[in-house]
Amino acid sequence: QLKLIRYVMRALECLVDNYMLTCEEESELLASLKFGKEDGWLSAFYSCLIRKHEKEYVVEAKFKDLERESCSISPSSGQMMKNNIDVLACKAEYYHQSGEYQKCFELTSVLLERDPFHLKCTLVHLAAAMELGHSNDLYLLSCNLVKDYPQKAISWFAVGCYYYCIKKYDQARRYFGKATGLDGTFPPAWFGTGIAYAAQEEGDQAMAAFRTAARLFPGCHLPTLYMGMQYVRMHNFKLAEQFFMQAKSICPSDPLIYNELGVVAYNMKEYQNAVQWFELTLTHTSSSPNEMWEPTMVNLGHTLRKLKQYKKAISYYEKALTFPTKTLSAFSGLAYTYQLMDDFEAAITYYHKALWLKPDDQFCTDMLTLALETSCQSTARRK
Repeated sequence: QLKLIRYVMRALECLVDNYMLTCEEESELLASLKFGKEDGWLSAFYSCLIRKHEKEYVVEAKFKDLERESCSISPSSGQMMKNNIDVLACKAEYYHQSGEYQKCFELTSVLLERDPFHLKCTLVHLAAAMELGHSNDLYLLSCNLVKDYPQKAISWFAVGCYYYCIKKYDQARRYFGKATGLDGTFPPAWFGTGIAYAAQEEGDQAMAAFRTAARLFPGCHLPTLYMGMQYVRMHNFKLAEQFFMQAKSICPSDPLIYNELGVVAYNMKEYQNAVQWFELTLTHTSSSPNEMWEPTMVNLGHTLRKLKQYKKAISYYEKALTFPTKTLSAFSGLAYTYQLMDDFEAAITYYHKALWLKPDDQFCTDMLTLALETSCQSTARRK
């Protein structure tokens, strides 16, 4: 029986890690497995392995179920499972997918101190370091990986991540390519290759990499999502929408898909649809929105402004400005909305804040001049 359990777990890991199944197929497979009463912990553990684009309370409930089922065997088993590095690596992966990059990085750093050779945890650690721009950490980790595992794709993928982080995209592509040469079924290297090409505006090569990834990993929605993003760059919004809908059919719980559908609807001037997609994005975020979703709030503000729902638009701009990012788009959008409401004093204040971020922004400069002129004229008329 132990041999069977090991075999099933390895098979499940292969299916999940190589993106052979969609989210729905993973859930159906898990439901079809026959577990005995004494194997409740194993069922809970498998549920932690599958996709993690779910609400925070759902994911936390999975880990609590695993702990409870393990405690039913013995208290020591529950404690061991709670501190199990495979379980904690799954939790780190969830943090990454929900945009909690700092939390993810801190957890993977602790785990890699415990087990420097845990490759799944290493991959999540690399992804979090990339998002946070920790180039020094990427450099040190990639050097160690190349020294210890020169024949593994993840080692050269790590080198590619370092070069991508410091914006040397040619070198990044070279090392991502080396990773795919060592292991043609290593998903992150194909994604990295496509993204590195896209960063240099080489759309054809990027699309070729994403198409290869879509063919190799049919259960992964990311290649079709990235292809849709490329079509948005080309202003081919109808085709982009088709790819986003295909990505949605593979993984309907990823909020990024809904955000991109909102962007497409906005560009096609379908503002009511855009509002619905952006609201769905915020509904599908795993926990309370973090700064990863600041652009969605700004986009929603722009769309509501187009629909002349100014007060709602202002509320979303203000929510976006509660995050540390505080972007030019949020300040300028808020200023312009106040200007449309004839609140020139507030508009002038926010145009100044926007221009502090980017002094040569033409739109804000022109609209600030217009707001000042209109404000002076209205003051003169009142006198």
